[in-house]
Amino acid sequence: MDQNQTSALIENDAVVLGILMMVLAGIFYTSNSSHPVFKKFYKVVPMLLLCYFIPSLLTSFGVVDGEHSQLYFVASHFLLPASLILLTLSINLREVFKLGSKALIMFLTGTVGVIIGGPLAILIASAINPDLIGGAGPDAVWKGMTTIAGSWIGGGANQAAMYEIFKPSDRLYSIMITVDVLVAEVWMAVLLIGVGKSNQIDNYFKADASSVVSLKNTMHEFSKKTARIPSTIDLMVILAIALGLTGIAHLFADYLAPFIQNHAPFLNRFSLTSKFFWLIILSTTFGIGLSFTKFRQYEGAGASKIGTVFIYVLVATIGMKMDVTKIFDNIGLFLVGAIWMAIHVILLLIVGKLIRAPYFFLAVGSKANIGGAASAPVVAAAFHPSLAPVGVLLAVLGYAFGTYGAWMCGLLMQAVA
Repeated sequence: MDQNQTSALIENDAVVLGILMMVLAGIFYTSNSSHPVFKKFYKVVPMLLLCYFIPSLLTSFGVVDGEHSQLYFVASHFLLPASLILLTLSINLREVFKLGSKALIMFLTGTVGVIIGGPLAILIASAINPDLIGGAGPDAVWKGMTTIAGSWIGGGANQAAMYEIFKPSDRLYSIMITVDVLVAEVWMAVLLIGVGKSNQIDNYFKADASSVVSLKNTMHEFSKKTARIPSTIDLMVILAIALGLTGIAHLFADYLAPFIQNHAPFLNRFSLTSKFFWLIILSTTFGIGLSFTKFRQYEGAGASKIGTVFIYVLVATIGMKMDVTKIFDNIGLFLVGAIWMAIHVILLLIVGKLIRAPYFFLAVGSKANIGGAASAPVVAAAFHPSLAPVGVLLAVLGYAFGTYGAWMCGLLMQAVA
């Protein structure tokens, strides 16, 4: 048995899942409590942030083993596609298209921020401490940073592609995964705090968030109009739709990804050889397809509520992956990652201010790059469950651009290193 697996107090995933569900239930219960202490607390601390942060403390203090637990895999490969189907089931595509070009501009700004942020972070860090950015051959730090670029523009498949292209050492790669996860998750925490202050941020940007509000209101009205007390049959049908179509998505993904890998391997630059890519694409497509049918009426029986529950379980498992104590193991490279992320954020703020983009577009545009399909719908759903598909659609673009953008970033980092 791996030595690391024996370090946690609780290793059984069934027990860990039970703990996570109790944590989520406690947060939901207290956030809806009328007790003045809880009311004041949740005015300052967003509920979603706690759903993410408390599981990270369980990992940091050795209660659970977030690194070796299979719960994130299960949540991302089963619950995430199921939630995407249920959250897109009632989507009104006409309203989504009314969001306009600002969502796309902010997404592309986030991509550019990662591409130029890598080489700039190397230049800044080397000016502060030249020893931070060094190494030769497979241990050259810039090679490891290319895998972060792949993750931050696309996702896991793009990260793996950079590993194969630039071939950093396994030791360096494992360090970079830690830097990637920690910096990205700290930024996600900041974004979630910003959700509660989105109106103030929009006022600062002089942003017109009417299109976002309109979509939110349209979805809310449809949900109210079709609302009914769900019967056991309703719940069984909703779960059959979610998990049945997730199963079909897995079936097609298991066939499509190897087929493309064998017959058109050059398409891996678009992530078309990744099973997870196809899983997300197919699930979203199924959900959108159902939104044009009578199945859309199941929104009234709570389809999006069940999808939201799945999303929150995913959030808890994402949080469980972050061990905040690991920051101190690679403090120098963490600083480089933090500078890189800061450049990404500054560029988003500048462009957001110039085009008066709502905070929703900044947050989702950023996470569609840094986190992809596993994180973008989470942040979008923090504004309102009906907005989750916007995050998914942008994240799919991230997969398409990921390998190209990360490769370009890698060449720039090589030039300045």
